[in-house]
Amino acid sequence: MKQKFHEQLKGLREERNWSLEDLSKKTQVGVEKLALYEKGELIPSVQTILKLSNVLEVPASNLMDGIQA
Repeated sequence: MKQKFHEQLKGLREERNWSLEDLSKKTQVGVEKLALYEKGELIPSVQTILKLSNVLEVPASNLMDGIQA
């Protein structure tokens, strides 16, 4: 079963022992928005998904698959 985007994002961040603030600094995406993404209350733009995938070193397609799950 595929992980949903918000679960995947939080899991990837926690695997790296990063806080939301750490991820925010690395992606230049606000902490508040990242928190909403992790709660599943907001879906990021494709541009933001690309930033997240680069910083987290995972294929953007993996993150996008979680949005459709």
